Amino acid sequence: MTRPLIITDCDEVLLHMVVPFREWLDETHDVHFDMHERGFGEALRHKDSGEPLERALVWELLLGFFETEMHRQAPIDGAVNALHRLSDMADIVVLTNITERHHQARIAQLAGHGLDIPVFWNQGGKGRPLAQIMADRGAPTALFIDDLAEHHHSVATHAPGVWRLHMVGEPAIAPGVAPAPYAHARIDDWATAETWIAQRLAEGPAPTDSICTGATT
Repeated sequence: MTRPLIITDCDEVLLHMVVPFREWLDETHDVHFDMHERGFGEALRHKDSGEPLERALVWELLLGFFETEMHRQAPIDGAVNALHRLSDMADIVVLTNITERHHQARIAQLAGHGLDIPVFWNQGGKGRPLAQIMADRGAPTALFIDDLAEHHHSVATHAPGVWRLHMVGEPAIAPGVAPAPYAHARIDDWATAETWIAQRLAEGPAPTDSICTGATT
């Protein structure tokens, strides 16, 4: 019998990203990153002038971080141990929005933190690739975890029977992020999330006509 499937994001769910990115920008590029500003277009500013960075430079810096600074990323508290325990009842894969050239580095990065699990790279919405992963594995029940609301909307559209957990594991930004409207729950700590995940997987597929954000911690 095919086991349930957990499809999880990486940055801000399994590993810290914005804090080490901010520190690197400050130390190396004289760039201030206001993590509470919506969108990178205004969040990244030159320290000397206060002017927003050019869009091309923002993308260049993001790529530069993943090229040379992934070693700065540490696990979100409780994530690794929770996934190890959940692996007793479900298969686990990572669906992460990175470029293809960073795919192998992400695999090695997660393995270095004790998470030797399949990693799928992606650009754009995650609904279609998630549906394909489920189809390829024949998974009858699945649960998706991500910190970005747009991906919950995408999954709700293309795989409505998947449980969706909105998690922002970075305490520095979590209070300022609203619950994702298309998630079934919002939980930001792995101790609570692990119990919720296990309960949902035991129930079978998610009801396709119910969307809520009732479990917020």
